Amino acid sequence: MKNNVSPNDLMVFLTVLNEGGFRAAAKRLGVAPSNISTTVSRVEAQLGLPLLLRTTRSVRATEQGRALADRIQPLLAEIDVACLETANSADRVQGRLKLNVPGAVMPDILPPLLVEFQRRHPQVEVEIVVENNLVDIVAAECDAGIRYGTSIEKDMISIPLGPRVQEIALAASPAYIKECGHPRSAAELTEHYAIRYRLSGGPLLPWTLRNGEETVQVRPMTRLVLSVNALNTGLSYARAGLGLIATFRNWLEDDFHAGILVPVLPDWWAEQEGPRLYYPSRFTSTPLRAFIDVCQSPTRTANKW
Repeated sequence: MKNNVSPNDLMVFLTVLNEGGFRAAAKRLGVAPSNISTTVSRVEAQLGLPLLLRTTRSVRATEQGRALADRIQPLLAEIDVACLETANSADRVQGRLKLNVPGAVMPDILPPLLVEFQRRHPQVEVEIVVENNLVDIVAAECDAGIRYGTSIEKDMISIPLGPRVQEIALAASPAYIKECGHPRSAAELTEHYAIRYRLSGGPLLPWTLRNGEETVQVRPMTRLVLSVNALNTGLSYARAGLGLIATFRNWLEDDFHAGILVPVLPDWWAEQEGPRLYYPSRFTSTPLRAFIDVCQSPTRTANKW
């Protein structure tokens, strides 16, 4: 059977699904809603089955419509990327780079990379979307994402970005130590107040400590709970003496040197794999390839924080 469905008609069908309705698709494409409805009906007639279930309030895909959308979405995206790469094939890299990143990389890991990237490629507009939950970067129309290793989907390519290993350090203000004492063992932490972080809609981030081959999880007395979306704000409360904090060591170095915070149980600080840049395996845009080059440059790959 020969396929007579126009790629342009398929694009209209996808737009209806992505925009959530005929009127929204018509607005996006700059045509009349009746034209959108006629196009979708034509595709359904050519294929011989319904692709969308319509009510007065909503539109959703049938099982066959969803299967079709899942197959053609990446193909049409590749066409867009191929056209964009052609436009960017001149000597200077240009266009847009959109990254989806967690808040943990915003204070100190991402800035030097972006500064170097835009020094090399000033014609690229960079957009950063900060989200701590794992997202479908393709559906979110992002070129790439940054996450910590265990949460990256298996069908993605990933490379190290920034520090290869990060220590989770414990710290407190001198005022807190003077008032409540300095913990001398992991067990004593259960008698101390702490500033904790909670995953969106989930549990508190655990305090996992490691000393040689021994690993323990401790539960300090929680005095303040912050969302991981406010990860770097916890330091303000630790500096004010509200309690102990467990966070990235690289965030604490300046405070340690200035005496604003003091290390707590450094022999028990655990290490974890640093963040990784991940992106779909099928294609990459020219700006993304240029950003990957920056992340993999010798001065970056040699860095262990």
